[in-house]
Amino acid sequence: MKKIAKYIGLVVILLMALPAFAAEIPYLTGRVNDYAEILTPESVKSIADSLKRHEDLTTNQVVVLTISTINSESIEEYANKVFNEWKLGQKEKDNGILIVVVPNDRCMRIEVGYGLEGVMTDLLSFRIIQNIMTPRFKEDDYNSGIVDGVNAVLKVLNGEILPETAEDNEYSSQSSSFSDMEGSDLSITERILFGAFIFGIIGLFTVIGIFLPGMGWFLYFFLIPFWAMFPIVVIGTKGALICLIIYLIAFPTLKILFSRTDKYKKAKEDLRTKGKSSIGGFSFSSGSSGSSWSSGGGSSFSGGGGSSGGGGSSGSW
Repeated sequence: MKKIAKYIGLVVILLMALPAFAAEIPYLTGRVNDYAEILTPESVKSIADSLKRHEDLTTNQVVVLTISTINSESIEEYANKVFNEWKLGQKEKDNGILIVVVPNDRCMRIEVGYGLEGVMTDLLSFRIIQNIMTPRFKEDDYNSGIVDGVNAVLKVLNGEILPETAEDNEYSSQSSSFSDMEGSDLSITERILFGAFIFGIIGLFTVIGIFLPGMGWFLYFFLIPFWAMFPIVVIGTKGALICLIIYLIAFPTLKILFSRTDKYKKAKEDLRTKGKSSIGGFSFSSGSSGSSWSSGGGSSFSGGGGSSGGGGSSGSW
């Protein structure tokens, strides 16, 4: 239940976060971007030189970013956003890695590009964060923690093996928690087909309920038993419970946010005066409703056009 609550908490943060409160993406000034000023000049030069040598030999592009705070934004979302904005790694290889450290928020992440996920796995990222960087950070020794963390990342990319620790079992247990959902004795093909049918139907009515003035709240309560029971066939009881909790939180949150927009207010007024309206591609009648930025920042160093899909690991201390 604790893991479920953590998962739902992340969903709520993502839904409630507004662009005005999102942390800014800084300029990419080089392989080491120490905006939090927690590295010594010697370490900045040493790390940058090591990363340059590695990139010259392998084309893998590893970049370090330190930033004092990311406000209320999640480290996972922020790191992925920075990675893709900076376009780390080569475009055809997606072989970039971003190491983000946020000292004031006491969180960090190793974000891995698509092309390196098979080498720098989530488990290896977890080991580096938990066993190498976190102990140093707890002692307020950010400089050594980042230096050691970067060296460990380069060792993995060079094919060296990191020692296993007791914490690896904890990570394996956490990462498999959602894959252990029990379900009915259906084959994977049957689950996919049933899932497309079930989630397609109740998902469509959910979207309509969010967009629809008036009767939208009726649909919210009407769909609760469907979200509670139908997913069991596809993803089991635990998965159905997670879907239900997400639905109970996400629907009213999105509904309230959308109701404050001019489009929603106009649709509501059109339904009242004209008897029909259109929102987001859906047409309703009264009878059915009561800045882009270029990386580089003037520097000769820039990303190579790579991207990340969210692989890696995060940590806190």
